[in-house]
Amino acid sequence: MSKSSPSALVRLNKYLAMCGIASRRKADELIDSGSVKVNGKVVYELGVRIDPNQDQVTVSGRLTRPEAQKVYIMFHKPKHVLTSMSDPQGRPTVADFFKRLPLRIFPVGRLDWDTEGLLLLTNDGEFAQRVNHPKEEIAKVYLAKVDGKPTPEQLRRLITGVSIIGGRVRALEAIRLRGKGSDQYDWIRIAITEGKNRQVRQMFQKIGFDVKKLQRVAIGQLRLANLPRGEHVLLGPQELRKIFEKKVKKERPKSHKKNL
Repeated sequence: MSKSSPSALVRLNKYLAMCGIASRRKADELIDSGSVKVNGKVVYELGVRIDPNQDQVTVSGRLTRPEAQKVYIMFHKPKHVLTSMSDPQGRPTVADFFKRLPLRIFPVGRLDWDTEGLLLLTNDGEFAQRVNHPKEEIAKVYLAKVDGKPTPEQLRRLITGVSIIGGRVRALEAIRLRGKGSDQYDWIRIAITEGKNRQVRQMFQKIGFDVKKLQRVAIGQLRLANLPRGEHVLLGPQELRKIFEKKVKKERPKSHKKNL
C-alpha cells in the first residue's frame, strides 16, 4: 500500500463496495479467503486502508475500479435459480438474466434455490450494507403455502418467537390468507426482519408444518406486485425510499395467483 495522507485512504472493504464487487461484509469474506490483492500482494488484513488513486486492487485477478453509475434493480427470481453470479456446478444463476447489462451487479441478500420472489440487485455496496444491516429492521414479507392448517395459537407462536438453527427468531406478522387455501393446506402471509438461512421454512417446521411453496412479495414497502417471473425493473429514488419504510401493512393482497 502506498504512503498517502490519512485523508486519502479508505478501508479496503469499503473500496470494494464502491467498486460494486459486494457489500462490505461480503468484501471482508473475499479478503479473508485470499482473493484480493493490493499492488500484486495478497491481503488478508480486514482493516487495511488503501489509496484508491494510487493502489491497484484486484479480485480473483480482475482489476477493480469504482462504478460511476449506481443501479438498483428489483428482480422476480424464479424457483430453481441460485442467488449467485456464478456457479462452478453450472446450475442456473441470477446472472443468467443479466448477461446484457453493461455494469457488474450482485444480489442484496439471498433467496433459496426453491424460493421465488423479490430479489434486489445493485452495484452499490453501501446500499447493500444498509439493507442487510440488522439495525435497519427492514421487513421481508413472504407468502407461504404450508402442508396443513395452522391454528391461531400456532401462528401466534411465530410472532412470540421460536428457536431455530442460528438463534431465536420471531415474525412481525403471521396471517392466514382467507379464501386462498383448501381443506388440506393454507397460505400464510409472514413478515420477518432477520435473514437467517431458510428461516421461514425452519419457523414453520417448529410449529409442525412444511412449506410447500414460498414467495417473497415485499421488502419494506417495496412490493413485487405483478412483475413476471424472470423479469426485472430499475428502481428510482421513490421506490428505494419504500425499502426503508418500517410499517408492515396488514391488509390482504388484492390478488394471489394459485400457480405461485
